[in-house]
Amino acid sequence: MRKGDKSPVRVGVFGLLGSGNLGNDGSLEAVLGYLREEHPDAVVDALCGGPEAVSSRYGIPATRLHWYRGEYRTASRVGAIAGKGLGKVVDVFRTAGWVRRHDVVIVPGMGVLEATLPLRPWGFPYSLFLLCAGGRLTRTRVALVSVGAGPIGVRATRTLVRWSARCATYRSYRDALSRDALREMGVDTSHDAVYPDLAFALPAPEVRSQTRGRVCVGVMAFHGSNDDRDRADEIHRRYLDGVTRFVRTLADEGREVRLLTGDGVDVAVVESVLAEVGSPLVTASGAASLAGLMAEAAAADAVVATRYHNLVCALKAGTPTLALSYAAKSDALMADMGLGAYCHPAREVDADRLLEQFRSLEKASPELRRTLEERNAAATDRLKHQFRALTHALFPHEEPAHAPQETR
Repeated sequence: MRKGDKSPVRVGVFGLLGSGNLGNDGSLEAVLGYLREEHPDAVVDALCGGPEAVSSRYGIPATRLHWYRGEYRTASRVGAIAGKGLGKVVDVFRTAGWVRRHDVVIVPGMGVLEATLPLRPWGFPYSLFLLCAGGRLTRTRVALVSVGAGPIGVRATRTLVRWSARCATYRSYRDALSRDALREMGVDTSHDAVYPDLAFALPAPEVRSQTRGRVCVGVMAFHGSNDDRDRADEIHRRYLDGVTRFVRTLADEGREVRLLTGDGVDVAVVESVLAEVGSPLVTASGAASLAGLMAEAAAADAVVATRYHNLVCALKAGTPTLALSYAAKSDALMADMGLGAYCHPAREVDADRLLEQFRSLEKASPELRRTLEERNAAATDRLKHQFRALTHALFPHEEPAHAPQETR
């Protein structure tokens, strides 16, 4: 409760949550864990992409992010185009009204300030701008917590991202590259901090049984970045061919391979690899959460993964990991965790070179496991520090449930 006031603090969470991306939902789970631990009286609800999934899974009320239900479908007919246009106007008032009902709004992690994957300015960047501008107008504190950012080539997207960041009350980033990208866009980041990805605050997986020789391979419906739209199909074919050859070689050697995903759109890639390799040693994981992905990674000897949060899960599990890197954020994460030498470009997968790097990874496995244990402990401590800083910035009149004695 707020000091001197019997009414509980009202907290909103915002983002493409409940829409099938396990990384986004894992970031939400970490923030909800923090709120329930330190601010148990807070009343929490969400404005998000998948309100039904968020309400069912996390037990909080949730509102649909967009008024127009066909927001993410390609509009070709006049009616659909008009619906989208009207939705952009209606969302101005819907978002402002939702923000106004809260004391604090948190955007938990996610790459909300980047365009490493195909992105239209009038999609999520516009929604984020409405949120942050609404916070500034209604004097609601808006926090961008451990978010990702990157250079943006499209001027409209860059402008929306810049003004969103400027309107936020609190900003922190999941790596130094993100903070540098915002500074280069003209945002004053002198008071902003860098912390690990929020998923590192989730409980470590319990290793019940390890399957000797198993390799987890995290695949992705990868078509390049926002700037690669003209050759997206070519990039995807090369990526898929390289990953399939790598998996086939492991299966031919008698290795068990477990295919992981991080978003619903990745299922088609899994099906393609299974069909092309055609081996009973290659199976697909049904993991539907970061906890499930961490458990899969913990049971494996090694992981090769593309999606950023597949990497996070494998590293959090303490399993030697090789990144099929599609953006600078993956390289930065691997370097921070002491595995910077084990990155391979997702745009140009060379199966022979990938196998060579994989052999090297396995040889160094004992040393890498010790390194990951140390780095994970440091990441956990840093995130505890962030949550204390978040309480100070967003809940200045509320005493946290587990405040240290000197703070009390």
